[in-house]
Amino acid sequence: MTDRRAGHGAGVPGTARPDSDRFAAIVRAAQRGDALAMHDLLDEITPYVQRLCGPIALHDAADATQETLIVVLRRLGTLREPAALFGWVRMIAIREAVRVAGPASRVPPTDPPDLPGPDDTELATDIADVLQRLAPEQRAVLVLRDIEGLTEQRAGELLRIPAGTVRSRLFRARRSFRKAWLTERTTP
Repeated sequence: MTDRRAGHGAGVPGTARPDSDRFAAIVRAAQRGDALAMHDLLDEITPYVQRLCGPIALHDAADATQETLIVVLRRLGTLREPAALFGWVRMIAIREAVRVAGPASRVPPTDPPDLPGPDDTELATDIADVLQRLAPEQRAVLVLRDIEGLTEQRAGELLRIPAGTVRSRLFRARRSFRKAWLTERTTP
């Protein structure tokens, strides 16, 4: 089983593990301002950021992704260890997705967001519809716990809330999701 909390791409869903030495060199070059290295770095992290922001920010996922990448590039010089890049990016992406989603995110978008799921597009649309009904904070704990596989403690650190709050939000999010899912599936 893969540890999703590992650093530089190890266990990052859908991300091939980059060569550690080559990847560290790219991060260091990007920190020095090398434009090609920044481009390579963005190519490496953008799909991961999109997968994190999508289920949380919903129809604002593109904005959340863009804001995350801007913050990453602006603060890249503060990253001390290239191996910690994906964990650091995860923290920024979750915070930006919640911030961008805000209270307006409860209004259903015209197009459902891209969500990972089976080949059944109707099922993916149903899941997206149910996720739209949850608050961004609830979507964030669902992503961190159920998709990223983080512990309550680690999710709390990323969201800057106590582990007990993560637990209660997760309980309410799962209960709300189940209730909305059952309503969605039983309504003709």
